[in-house]
Amino acid sequence: MAGFSHGTRRHPRSRGRTWSRSGPDSATLGIIGAICAVAGFFVLGIILGPVAIFCGWLSMGRTWSGARHAPALIAVVLGAIDTLLALIWLAGATPGAGLL
Repeated sequence: MAGFSHGTRRHPRSRGRTWSRSGPDSATLGIIGAICAVAGFFVLGIILGPVAIFCGWLSMGRTWSGARHAPALIAVVLGAIDTLLALIWLAGATPGAGLL
């Protein structure tokens, strides 16, 4: 009976897990954000732009100060440009005044 009470101290539940419990790490989020930003220039910029900004911001640790990684900064900047261009395109695409 003594084995039941002390089993968790020797073998904690998270011993066999290899993934992060809190989600993807910052490098992965930065790369995902950069990919979304580049893809947003070609399709669905109004959706992928804010997603890139959000992923880049999370990758930077939800702060604008401190050490910034290149993919995260690229994701934020390109995501902002992407969102701005999509909003300009939507504002100019009124009925009867086509953009192209």
